Amino acid sequence: MRALEKEGYTTPTPIQLQAIPTLLDGKDILGVAQTGTGKTAAFAVPILQLLSIGHEAPKPREPKALILAPTRELAIQIADSFGAYGQFLGIRRAVILGGVNQNPQVKALAKGVDVLIATPGRLLDLANQGHIKLGNTHTLVLDEADRMLDMGFIHDVKKIMAMLPAKRQSLLFSATMPNEVSKLASSILNNPIRIEITPKVMTVDRIRQQVYFVEGSEKKDALLKVMEDPSVERVIIFTRTKHRANRVAEILDRQGHSAVAIHGNKSQNARQKALGRFKNGEARALVATDIAARGIDIDDVTHVINYELPNEPESYVHRIGRTARAGAEGVAISFCEATEVGYLNDIEKLTKKPLEVAFGEKPAAQKPIRNGGGGGRRGGGRNAGGQGAGGGNGRPKSANGNAPHNHSSKPKRHRRSRNNSGRPGNRQAA
Repeated sequence: MRALEKEGYTTPTPIQLQAIPTLLDGKDILGVAQTGTGKTAAFAVPILQLLSIGHEAPKPREPKALILAPTRELAIQIADSFGAYGQFLGIRRAVILGGVNQNPQVKALAKGVDVLIATPGRLLDLANQGHIKLGNTHTLVLDEADRMLDMGFIHDVKKIMAMLPAKRQSLLFSATMPNEVSKLASSILNNPIRIEITPKVMTVDRIRQQVYFVEGSEKKDALLKVMEDPSVERVIIFTRTKHRANRVAEILDRQGHSAVAIHGNKSQNARQKALGRFKNGEARALVATDIAARGIDIDDVTHVINYELPNEPESYVHRIGRTARAGAEGVAISFCEATEVGYLNDIEKLTKKPLEVAFGEKPAAQKPIRNGGGGGRRGGGRNAGGQGAGGGNGRPKSANGNAPHNHSSKPKRHRRSRNNSGRPGNRQAA
């Protein structure tokens, strides 16, 4: 309680209200919840509470609790949360992930840790080397299970499950519940309590969502025009491919808009350095792929720009949820060319809200071009019923002859006090 007060947490979120008592009762949980709902604290706080009761020093290489995360960034954030909430408890933690030298991780495990936060690949690697033993791990959390499956970790997860004792407390969290996730949940959970936090079209109600209908060749100029707006203070720009993320960051840098890119091909140190520059304001723009940005929680992001629309509508909701956090408002701008109209239709069907057209006219849908990740789930785009082409030739122009620029109203953001830790005060647990 002292740690939570120090972190500025005053009111539990809906998932925390349901999950914390259930976990303290020793029951398994199947949680259906998006990022930004406070689920990390929902499992971290009760796990810390249970570990603190009659706490005994952990044995070397034998963690008491294991949290599996699909990405390195999410694993690091979860570890940071455990550190913040457990700062007065003397609970040891370690984070195990790839992309960095394993020696410091091996040394931490040899000293003994209560809580181990890990990505599946590096965990299996160290377990096979004999550095980790999971036979006495009594608590398991599988976070963002749907993303685990998307990233091809299902076989690694099953191998890890086989190393754990049958008698344990298990939690599985997922933003969506496709058949594969349901099967996985039934195989690892024992009579779980299902907790479902339905997004009120999530933070979408506090986000001004706009679409610019532009041709692919016009996106660069449209982006640079948007970046001229001073209200775009801190922006995350999403692309579908790693190459495009690098390219967009280079374009912005050359035009004087400080930008960094993160994606799976960058080393973990490079990704953390880029994130650090964005968090401390040294870089105004963060250009990211979906996988690299999953679970990133950064306050005061004023805008999200979809340079390329995602081919999964759920990813759109995750993307724009990077803004309008902790009660603030935000702006989401999506560039849409003819090959992406099918994706746009899926997004509007999911959110039950048409995007505000800020520029151009909706073109007829064309078959998506496969470009190393840009292909769709279906064979081709569906006819959108729109007429005309968006944007014309060359740099997109608005009615007054200028490039598109209809988002100038700066989002109103709640001012929040900051405590000595530098974290926002008087907010919900995140």
